Amino acid sequence: MPAAPSPRQRAAEAPGPPVGSRAAEAPDPHAARGAGEAPAPGVYVHVPFCAHRCGYCNFAVDVGADAGLRRRYTDGVLAHLAAVAEAGPRALAPQTHHGGEAPGPGWPVLGSVFVGGGTPTLLDPGDLARLLTGLVEALPLAADAEVTVEANPETVDEASLATLAAAGCTRVSIGAQAFEPATLAFLDRRHDPEAPARAAADARRAGLASVSLDLIYGVPGQTPEQWEAGLDAALEAGVDHLSCYALTLERNTPYARAVALDGVPAPDDDVAAARMAAAGQRLRRAGLRRYEVSNWARPGHESAHNRMYWRGGDYLALGAAAHGHWQGRRWWNLRPTQRYLARVEAGQAPTGGQEILDEATRRAERLLLGLRTAEGVARAEVTPIDEEAAAALVAGGLLADDGAVLRVTEAGWALADGLAVRLLP
Repeated sequence: MPAAPSPRQRAAEAPGPPVGSRAAEAPDPHAARGAGEAPAPGVYVHVPFCAHRCGYCNFAVDVGADAGLRRRYTDGVLAHLAAVAEAGPRALAPQTHHGGEAPGPGWPVLGSVFVGGGTPTLLDPGDLARLLTGLVEALPLAADAEVTVEANPETVDEASLATLAAAGCTRVSIGAQAFEPATLAFLDRRHDPEAPARAAADARRAGLASVSLDLIYGVPGQTPEQWEAGLDAALEAGVDHLSCYALTLERNTPYARAVALDGVPAPDDDVAAARMAAAGQRLRRAGLRRYEVSNWARPGHESAHNRMYWRGGDYLALGAAAHGHWQGRRWWNLRPTQRYLARVEAGQAPTGGQEILDEATRRAERLLLGLRTAEGVARAEVTPIDEEAAAALVAGGLLADDGAVLRVTEAGWALADGLAVRLLP
């Protein structure tokens, strides 16, 4: 039962795919209200730099960049931002609009910013703060906009996080992945087991409003007891949000080569399913509510930016390899850092490619992403579907259908992607 790509991976890597009400498992009234809401647009900023590449990772990362290149990259993204802000939304939307009115010349109010990577916190804190303040100055962000920065735990401390908070960061997402040495070593993570909790405590002291941790499950050799101990460690760190992703075997990674050539064990789907179920039980008891297949939050701490992705929203793309979407047009920036910089420094658009999504594709993506959420998806946004398949899934206890909104049931969480495929006409 491999996990779908994280929202960060969809934005930074794949040409496929939160301001809104709180999401919860049906029949919570928030879920019904949220399913048909149009999300506020957002901004994704990709920072590709990493100290090293973890063995399982196929993200767009740049290893070994020096301080000069990192500062040059900051300047390049700010130049790209200025050009996008000046051009306005009409420059992004397709010539033929799929429903709704053509965009006006001015930017709508944006609800979220997500600075992902890579490891954004490898930038000098002052440069990362310049990026955040530049966004605030160039684009109309809502007064309560969620501004997230991803961080590896060994790259931050209270002082650096306070610098980010002063520049407008409201949320930090810490890449813990695991808490015990053997699993960290398998994943090729370089931080010590205590580092994620230290980073979470530093974020609290720095005044950040929301703290999230990422964990990876289904790691070969990790016992059920170790996985549950890791969940407990994350909860003891006092975080507001947890993202739990299954380890997947990605092509062209050191891990995939080790599996193919050296007999290193691959992830086991049955083990991953058991770990996922254990996470659901443990986090529910701790008061975190599952609002998406891989995400749990305390009420009010659901990721606004990620929910924007799951609702098929619009978002700008800044940085090398970043993907954006605006009213049915999807585009992606050049992936190599140096090529991206050469374009923006020459005053040219760094676009690497684009596609215009037809109505059927947009409905299919809305269904695939919407069924991964507790709020579900409004029927009006995905019709037509295979009604015979829908009836069979409802009868089998995997899908709830009240005539207006489709949602997976508790039993259907682990099968959400497959259920969506069965519903496609």
